[in-house]
Amino acid sequence: MKSLLDNGLATLGIHASEQQRERWLAYVALLAKWNKAYNLTAVRDPREMVSRHIFDSLSIAAHIHGQRLLDVGAGAGIPSIPLAILWPDRQLTGLDSNGKKVRFMQQVKNELGLANFTAVQTRVEDFQTIPLFDGILSRAYASLADFVGSSQHLLAPDGTFWAMKAVIAANELSEVPKPYKVSTCLPLEVPGCVAERHLIAIQRDGATTANTPLTE
Repeated sequence: MKSLLDNGLATLGIHASEQQRERWLAYVALLAKWNKAYNLTAVRDPREMVSRHIFDSLSIAAHIHGQRLLDVGAGAGIPSIPLAILWPDRQLTGLDSNGKKVRFMQQVKNELGLANFTAVQTRVEDFQTIPLFDGILSRAYASLADFVGSSQHLLAPDGTFWAMKAVIAANELSEVPKPYKVSTCLPLEVPGCVAERHLIAIQRDGATTANTPLTE
């Protein structure tokens, strides 16, 4: 398992400490253990979890900026927990309305000592916080319109929504509610994953945060 992790990190160009590597593997072990009773993910094989969950989460790391990040519909903490392990100097919050999934995220936080990670159980529409988030993440959470519409009250004026998607429908890109617009659409390469993966960035029209131009 360790060699699988090491090879994937090298492919992604991620330099990690031994403690970070141990934490990612410990997270996979906890996920596999809790999954038997809590049905947290459809992926059952721990080796496949490394690719589908750890590498998939880390594949977006080079494109994400901001110190305070919210993961909406975090489920088992994907991508927020793998990213919290990677970025000990950033604050990440995993939000989900499912109590079992939030209890799992809290257990991971406690066992791995992730002081920079917070698990919250609520509907995103009901969540309130100050200060607002620099970025809001989602992974296969909802349509882009629903993602933005339900969580825009939590995003700082110059903040960015980042949606992790498989296949992208053109009409979905155009249905993002104003005053927001798609600013970036990047294909992702995930080690061990042959399926299409994309990262979509959405910003308020006129926001000053720099982003990669929208790809075709």
